[in-house]
Amino acid sequence: MAMNNPQQAYANNSVNTASPGELTLMLYNGCIKFIRYAEKAMIENNIEQKNLHVQKAQAIIRELSITLKADTDLGKNMLALYEFMHERLVEANIKNDPAILKEVEEFVTEFRDTWKQVIQENRRIQQVGAGGRV
Repeated sequence: MAMNNPQQAYANNSVNTASPGELTLMLYNGCIKFIRYAEKAMIENNIEQKNLHVQKAQAIIRELSITLKADTDLGKNMLALYEFMHERLVEANIKNDPAILKEVEEFVTEFRDTWKQVIQENRRIQQVGAGGRV
């Protein structure tokens, strides 16, 4: 089946060729995007779209939780934070509260920014290890 949408083809290729670290970064970015869409829908009183986007953000948080290696203290702490964020998303959806969405967005943004730094540092180390210049 040929794809007629070049943007969709590019997105599919990006996901298929991404490293596990880059996929995690994409999940964080997607979660932020859906939280912002949900907030906009709340403001516009579009309950259907709000619910849809909050549920998509929840699904991403669940995916991050499932793929987390929770056999270390850090992993256990991250799992607890993901569970907290998921519960807050449910609460935001029920209460129709954009402030709660902002709270979760701040957590996800901080995780995303930290994860991005980890990826950049790993690339730098790989370049040095391969004899590249930094």
